[in-house]
Amino acid sequence: MEELLESFVMYMTGTRENSYNTVISYKRDIAKYIDYLKENGIKTPLKADKMTVVTYLLQMKKSGKAAATVSRSLAALRAFYGYIISSGEKIKDPTLNISPPPLDKKEPEFLTAAEAELLLSQPKSSETRGIRDKAMLELLYATGIKVSEIIELTVDDINLKQGFLRCRTKTHERVVPMGRKAVSAVKTYLDKARPKLVSYDSVKYLFLNRNGTKMSRQGFWKILKSYGRSAGIKKEITPYAIRHSFAMHLLQNGADLEAIRQLLGHTDISSTQVYEKIMDTRIKQVYEKAHPRA
Repeated sequence: MEELLESFVMYMTGTRENSYNTVISYKRDIAKYIDYLKENGIKTPLKADKMTVVTYLLQMKKSGKAAATVSRSLAALRAFYGYIISSGEKIKDPTLNISPPPLDKKEPEFLTAAEAELLLSQPKSSETRGIRDKAMLELLYATGIKVSEIIELTVDDINLKQGFLRCRTKTHERVVPMGRKAVSAVKTYLDKARPKLVSYDSVKYLFLNRNGTKMSRQGFWKILKSYGRSAGIKKEITPYAIRHSFAMHLLQNGADLEAIRQLLGHTDISSTQVYEKIMDTRIKQVYEKAHPRA
């Protein structure tokens, strides 16, 4: 069975466009599945049927695995059996018509206003890297844009005089106000830090790494997490948490839901209404805890 797994990994690596992380995850998932088959006296994946797969996934769920983990394992098994069948084996795909479990709906993580201020105060304004990081964090919190959007910003997308940025995706474009603190931080970055980072004059991207090229998603996540640790914030600090904080703080301070939807770039208001539901729930919790006749 191990030989079959290795040939599958070589296939995933060499003949399909898969990331390194995907290949490693699938290899680990299939290895666990093979161990399960051995424990249950099934000598080859070719002998497994639909009930085998369903029972394996149910066992994962009963052992406390998250729905996302179970879903990823099912995806790995589908790819594995798809490879086996494409290799010429005359078997019925045991993963056919198996639905993944519904994903756990978690309440979006967001920072309090005090935590946001603490996070934004972490970069050192005396260092080139700190000036850049300050501009990135201020801009992220001031606009609520996604990490995929902030790393794609170009110098021409920023209008400091008018105080807005142009955010473009494959399907649409929107204009988002920046706020005075974000404008100030970006201006300082453009004046004092970016000229020291840029490797050649034709680089168009706004935020650059130490090599003078476009900031990557991974690089941005690492920067954000490091400042979260230095601030001593126990919550998981991610670009999504900052985006959620942007929306919640606007809502808490009286912004209407439609305006927040437009700022976030949501096409459907239902995506934005989750913040209103969270706020309603928390207000109810405060009332029930504090009111003597609740």
